[in-house]
Amino acid sequence: MTRNAVLITASKDAARSDLTQTVPILDVDISQLITTIREDVKDITSFYECSYSRTRMRRLRAYLEARRTELTSVCYSHLDQEDQVDYILLKKYLDRQLEGLDTTQERNAELEPFLEPFAMTLVELVEERQRVAPGAGQRAAGILSTACQDIEGRQTAVERGHLRCHSEKERLAVYRALGILHELQRLFEEWIGFYQGYDPEFTWWVVAPCKQLLRLLPQLTSSFEKTLLGIRDGEKDVIVGQPAGCEAILKDLDEQFIAYTPAELIGLAEQEYAWCEAEMVKASNDLGYEQDWKSALEHVKNMYVRPGQQTHLVRELAEEAIDYVKKHDMVTIPQVAAECWKTDMMSPERQKENPFFLGGERIIVSYPTDTMSHEDKLMSMRGNSRPFSRSTVFHELVPGHHLQYHMIKRYKSYRSLFSTPFWMESWAFYWEFILLDRGFASTPEDKIGMLFWRMHRCARIVFSLKFHLGEMTPQECVEYLVAKVGHERATAEGEVRRSFSGSYSPLYQAGYMLGALQFYALRKEIVDAGGITEKRFHDRILKEGEMPIELLRSLLHESPLMPEHRASWRFYDL
Repeated sequence: MTRNAVLITASKDAARSDLTQTVPILDVDISQLITTIREDVKDITSFYECSYSRTRMRRLRAYLEARRTELTSVCYSHLDQEDQVDYILLKKYLDRQLEGLDTTQERNAELEPFLEPFAMTLVELVEERQRVAPGAGQRAAGILSTACQDIEGRQTAVERGHLRCHSEKERLAVYRALGILHELQRLFEEWIGFYQGYDPEFTWWVVAPCKQLLRLLPQLTSSFEKTLLGIRDGEKDVIVGQPAGCEAILKDLDEQFIAYTPAELIGLAEQEYAWCEAEMVKASNDLGYEQDWKSALEHVKNMYVRPGQQTHLVRELAEEAIDYVKKHDMVTIPQVAAECWKTDMMSPERQKENPFFLGGERIIVSYPTDTMSHEDKLMSMRGNSRPFSRSTVFHELVPGHHLQYHMIKRYKSYRSLFSTPFWMESWAFYWEFILLDRGFASTPEDKIGMLFWRMHRCARIVFSLKFHLGEMTPQECVEYLVAKVGHERATAEGEVRRSFSGSYSPLYQAGYMLGALQFYALRKEIVDAGGITEKRFHDRILKEGEMPIELLRSLLHESPLMPEHRASWRFYDL
């Protein structure tokens, strides 16, 4: 069967030539359809770049609905297994994207008391510039002038107490409104730059009201922060998040093909944590701290390198991990992947949200700078000590994220549309499982370093799910990390701040441990059962690309799937 998309239509007869009957598509290249959708959605969101735009919502909805109609006309039974998996992935993606538009529309409506009547007219003016639509400078100046008056009106209402937050829901809406104000500031700086000096008559009309707008937007932002939210100058580090609720979590679990309830997942995490704690006690005994594993952890935290040596440590640990994996023939490591990774330093500002290393195509190293306070310096050094960094380096580089990025750009890259922490983040963490099993931690200190991160991922499931279920506050999450995992307070605050900043889905932090457990269970089914070698197993995972692990399991087992497949795999015994 060829893989060229064909839509077959049949004319009824001469008398009814204006009518056609759509026949199911028998021959379609699903991977090409996915690539097209990925790039089209990227282009639409790039062109209509303001997240508050109604045009953006309408355009995305029309596009996604049309593509879903096209997909569901495909004859599923004529697809091979790879295409069937892609069909299921794409259908799930389209359904969730459309649901997401409904949610965004509802949340944008919550911003109207704080942003209207000025914001939408400004967005429409930006979109006219994007289309390079002919426009009169006098008309644009009038829109800007009216918007400035409306912004001043909003600011006055805030200052006089007529506009205030009456609930936590409204408080969270103000945080989102701040993001829209920042977007408008950036967009109108670009907007005036497009015209100024190139369209003299247009500029003559708009330059003064645009300057006024660019002055008023930060003032309104400041009023929202100080008066509505109570954030003073120098207090930008407040932790804020919006609980998603049980219904949203269940939808995310369905999307990720996880056949467990939130309560079961919390129980799973607590069960894994108990195992980690028992292993911590063993390592603590080996170091002479007996049952007091937190004192042993303090000892490990203080094994940091002196200033200027952290990057050298990273290089040493990266080479150690690559050599170990190669020696034991655990996964294919292309020479270019082993050779071509870069190192950057994490800024003090970024360390407030990312207190540990980040990685992928490069590793971003956390270590204090000379501008940080003495207390912050010590917390950063202790949070990134040598035993802790030994795991984070191979997690971020090879065989972790750097190897992943290298491979997914070369094999089935179209599946990047289905990127999920249950594949991406869990792969890197899964290696912490199997390297610990193999004895990679040759000293009690190194074992404690690896167990710390395992406890950390257990805690992530508990605090992130309980927060989104409305059972924990952000501050309680910080205290939980300090008490249960032994985090430095600054690193715990950074972890919680990052988790709830809005950049991550409700299940993102849970995905590390849950996906790793899925990989671990799948390994037992295939490698331990004698099906294929460890190396072939790992290579196949990387070459199949990103997807929920239950669907990857069906590919490796060559198990048939129905088009409306739902999660059914119970990969962990509770």
